[in-house]
Amino acid sequence: MASKYAARLEKVIGNFGDRKVLVIGDLILDEFIWGDVSRISPEAPVPVVWVKKESFMPGGASNVANNLSSLGAKVYLAGMIGGDEHGAILKGELEQKGINVDGVLTDESRPTILKTRVVAGHQQVCRIDKETVGPLGDNIVARMIRYVRSIIDDVDAVIIEDYGKGAISPKLLKAILPLARSRGKIISVDPKEEHFKYYRGISVITPNNHEASRAVGFQIKDDATLKKAGAALLNKIKCKIALITLGENGMAVFQKGKPMKQIPTVAQEVFDVSGAGDTAIASYTLSLAAGADPVQAAYIANCAAGIVVGKIGIAVVAPDELIKRVKRELGKL
Repeated sequence: MASKYAARLEKVIGNFGDRKVLVIGDLILDEFIWGDVSRISPEAPVPVVWVKKESFMPGGASNVANNLSSLGAKVYLAGMIGGDEHGAILKGELEQKGINVDGVLTDESRPTILKTRVVAGHQQVCRIDKETVGPLGDNIVARMIRYVRSIIDDVDAVIIEDYGKGAISPKLLKAILPLARSRGKIISVDPKEEHFKYYRGISVITPNNHEASRAVGFQIKDDATLKKAGAALLNKIKCKIALITLGENGMAVFQKGKPMKQIPTVAQEVFDVSGAGDTAIASYTLSLAAGADPVQAAYIANCAAGIVVGKIGIAVVAPDELIKRVKRELGKL
């Protein structure tokens, strides 16, 4: 039985290269400063980090795009960068990874969002955020809507990555969600609580435990409240699937009229949870587009997330290592 299931999931992953996905959301540049700590500062009780190297990675919605590209999909990205050095670095990183950046628009009035992580050894020492939060200008929103209209017929799925920085607004959602629904596209949303009412009628919503609790108005603390929250989400948003990510407890899949399916985590070691949610929504949506059912897609996404949390920094997954992990986990059954 396990071998047949593994063969089915391997076939789904093998289909990734034929799929096209549009990602829309808040674009972030992740900067990593890598070094060692050998002493505490005499000026304050903080470590002194001896810097050895610096690196940049796509973050936010652009990390979702990076995950999709690493898994083999053709990726289109829509969002905003500033007319600054960090925006140029982010766009260059995306182009190097083969991501279509025609929908990446420049707003000269805002800086590119930058998150700087200082890492000493295997430990993140601190994170420094530079950002301007607030709705995008009407001109940028109109251009994003025009871009989505131009590309929607060419893609299999749309991912809305809402980090609450301003790229995803009610005006944008009211324009693009009906458009995607009318074309029969898979629509997945990584949500912010304040926008839940605008997501009605999507295919998949992927909140974490905290976001789901906020959305339904009560705390998820056991199986009973988890089941209640999943049912409430389906009813509130009128979506087809609710995928609640539960950290070290894996994830739970909810579908109308079907029992909850909980999938335990497969992470062996956890070095860094940064970007795990991005990997989850990317691999889950791509799996659905590649022919998986909602539970099969969750199993694949759970394995993908388990891989990235075992890596340091913002990480991605390749199809061969995902297949290897799927086979290894199913071999335990």
